[in-house]
Amino acid sequence: MKLKPGDPAPDFEVNDQNGNKVRLSDFRGKKVVLYFYPKDQTPGCTAQACNLRDHYDELQKAGYVVLGVSTDSEKSHQRFIEKQNLPFTLLADTDRKVHELYGTWVKKKLYGREYMGTARTTFIIDEKGIIEKIIDKVKTKDHTAQILGD
Repeated sequence: MKLKPGDPAPDFEVNDQNGNKVRLSDFRGKKVVLYFYPKDQTPGCTAQACNLRDHYDELQKAGYVVLGVSTDSEKSHQRFIEKQNLPFTLLADTDRKVHELYGTWVKKKLYGREYMGTARTTFIIDEKGIIEKIIDKVKTKDHTAQILGD
């Protein structure tokens, strides 16, 4: 089942970079930017994270909590946060359960080879836990504008 705007955002529980349990439902009453990205420290993912970092104040003023999700480990997330000075939480979805819930674990193709990987996708979730917007054509260097724009 493919999620669409107007659907309830599936709740989940997963560890953040520090090993703390995080539930989406913990953020009820706040707007959430839930962004799925392929891999810590890769060029596109770094560009995307740094764009969100550089515009973090604007996102906060607009009332957003930012949560990044990848299949990387807590330790990998810690290194990524430290190296790039990221002010937001990264979630370690090592068993891909959150990816499966959101339909972001997909078959991809590179140089004719098929493999499973993360579809770079962002879900904007309102205060009641409803998906407001889905961005599936992410511009890594201009992602904040996609989130705050229409």
